Amino acid sequence: MDQARSTISKIFNGEPHSYTRFNLTQNMEGDNSQVEMKLSSDADEEVGGNGVGSHLSHNGNPKSYTNSKFGRTPKNLCFMVATILLILFIGYLIGYLVHGKKDSPPSCAEASVQFPDAPVVHETGAAPIMNWDTLKNALAQKLSASNFKSAFSDFSHSNHRAGSSGDATLGEKVVKKFTEYGMKTWTDEHFVKVQDPPRSGANKIIFKNGNEERQDGFLSYSANGRVQGAVLYAHYGQESDFRLLRDRNINMSGRVMLIRAGLISFAEKVANAAKMKASAVLIYQDPTDYPPQGTNQLFGHVHLGSGDPYTPGFPSFNHTQFPPAQSSGLPSILAQTISTRTATNILRQLEGQNVPEEWGGFNKLGSETDVVTVEVNNVLTEKKIYNVFGVIEGFVDADRYVVIGAHRDAWGPGFAASTVGTGVLVELARSISNVVKKDGFKPRRSIVFASWSAGEYGSVGATEWLEGYLSSLSMKAFSYINLDGIVTGHSGFKVSASPLMHTLIEHTLKEVSLQNKAVPLLSQFGKNNWQTDVLEPMQMDNAAYPFIAFSGIPSVSFRFTSGYLDYPHFGTSQDTQENLISATSNQHVKLAEAAAKFAGHMALRLVHDHLLPMDLLKYEKVIRSQVIQINGKVDTVRRMQPNILPMSMQWLFSAAGSYSRAARNLMNDIQNSDLGDVEMCRIYNDRIMSVERNFLSAYVSAKESPFRHILLGSGPHTLKGLSSHLDALRTDRPQDTTDEFRNQFALATWTIQGCAKALAGDIWPYDDDM
Repeated sequence: MDQARSTISKIFNGEPHSYTRFNLTQNMEGDNSQVEMKLSSDADEEVGGNGVGSHLSHNGNPKSYTNSKFGRTPKNLCFMVATILLILFIGYLIGYLVHGKKDSPPSCAEASVQFPDAPVVHETGAAPIMNWDTLKNALAQKLSASNFKSAFSDFSHSNHRAGSSGDATLGEKVVKKFTEYGMKTWTDEHFVKVQDPPRSGANKIIFKNGNEERQDGFLSYSANGRVQGAVLYAHYGQESDFRLLRDRNINMSGRVMLIRAGLISFAEKVANAAKMKASAVLIYQDPTDYPPQGTNQLFGHVHLGSGDPYTPGFPSFNHTQFPPAQSSGLPSILAQTISTRTATNILRQLEGQNVPEEWGGFNKLGSETDVVTVEVNNVLTEKKIYNVFGVIEGFVDADRYVVIGAHRDAWGPGFAASTVGTGVLVELARSISNVVKKDGFKPRRSIVFASWSAGEYGSVGATEWLEGYLSSLSMKAFSYINLDGIVTGHSGFKVSASPLMHTLIEHTLKEVSLQNKAVPLLSQFGKNNWQTDVLEPMQMDNAAYPFIAFSGIPSVSFRFTSGYLDYPHFGTSQDTQENLISATSNQHVKLAEAAAKFAGHMALRLVHDHLLPMDLLKYEKVIRSQVIQINGKVDTVRRMQPNILPMSMQWLFSAAGSYSRAARNLMNDIQNSDLGDVEMCRIYNDRIMSVERNFLSAYVSAKESPFRHILLGSGPHTLKGLSSHLDALRTDRPQDTTDEFRNQFALATWTIQGCAKALAGDIWPYDDDM
């Protein structure tokens, strides 16, 4: 700027000045043309014009020339004005660049998963960052018990089974609420096939020579027909339970398995029984696990998968033109729920061997004379369902989003199953919208709120959406927060989630407390070790499961609970507000508010921080523990049956080490980087987001094995599948089984190695010896 003042002074004082001449040479399609830009006076042209071209080189290096005394002619005055304007314009550009440098995007090193106690406030021109304490307090002020009571009343309905008019009415209410909050809304519709109860209203069973009993409950997607077989008690129907029965040399072919509800999904119980060549499965709630239910009937589904089983791997849109197909997860045997009273009556009359000591109890397993007849006549119907969406758009990375969802349909009243979750979803949408509009928060990324239909049939609405946008969601949706069944008790708190989110969950537990209590959830429910007290594995029937295991999106599901395996009224006509009030000691509203804070804090942290708060090192522990388990079982099999497994375990160990090093290197790069622009944060975030997606096996079909995640999914391609395969190899020795294990072992190993390569970033600096 001093030079600019000096130049202006010389101009007005009539002192000699210099000018610069630029030669711009263009060479387009052989056209050797030159364009000259010359700043000079007429005097220049008269005095020195003949020598200007000789002082310019093709490289455009500027040269200066001194002219004669500046003359005050009209032309010269025009030239002075033009020169002054040019100088002022250049000064403006310099000032703009200096100012822009001060407002350049902050380093995202401070915004890593460290969760500082006093976070530094960074601001960018695109999205000023609100102090985290201010933000979480603003959310807390927007959430109130009275609003939750009103929401529960608005979204309660006596009949809102998927595809019904009640389901549609609730969907319209959700759209209306989202619109009132100023959110962009949309819906998508799907035409899905589901099984409903028989037209007669009930399926039937007859035990021994007793009377026919009508069972009002049913299991959607069961095989239909009528079978007769001897009852065999199989505890919870887990693979380990059936191995115990097999070790006793009990013939399970053609038997009707009597199985307790709990621990694993209905679908897994039926699939395990089918492997033993059973003819049917009867499922009941045992009084030792659930409060006595008497004649209460159970509803559910037995599709070993999620979504519409008649469009496996692709969405059920109306324009879908595929030949008839069905999921490999549909059972080939009959399945039916029975009341606790009916099951107790059967158990008392069973004969045969005593139950294994590991199971406890005093009843018998059942003999060949304990015959039961089962008849199932479910009806397959097509229904049109709607998913409803609203979005709060981000200000920096609007095309990256966290999804918060809850299903709104239910078999019966469904107060705990769907009403509470839908009410919390709508209240979170209202509260966060107000934080954006009234408190000035500008989220870096978007928040999508989703109300799903047909959740009771196996997350059908959500899975169809995932299938419809499979190619893009895993690269844009960086997390899913599930609100289904979040309040079922008050004495415990459980969370199931991707390991990537464990650190975020821990810090959220430290910040959120129950209403009018200063004690955070972490101190209240995770006093000893929060990971053992609070964390639990994500089950296949969890609505968040297809997001992580099918689409590779880090997901979390949580619930306030009591001491039972599950809420006893889920999937029954007794899932009412009165029963939830009783189960929570009239604290359901307070607990819903705390659940909203927990979900809201995680969502806001995910859209507030520059870097996604995902802890890559958590998967290192998961991989290591499973690899060690597999190695131990391989050694056991080799001792029992030498030479049966000739492959080396070193490859799997090497792949696990590769992931560990790649994760640590990326974390070190982030912490040691002084990033000057938001784009670098986006690049790091994309690499973090790729982890979950790259754990999906590329070597299995989404149609045949939809849950492709090798660490959290289901099937022989997973590390747990390899472990189960080794258990079978201890006694079975068919060569094709051994070869199949070696094949799955190799593919799982390379999936881990491929994830490590992707996490390392660009391929050219990647060290293949990692």
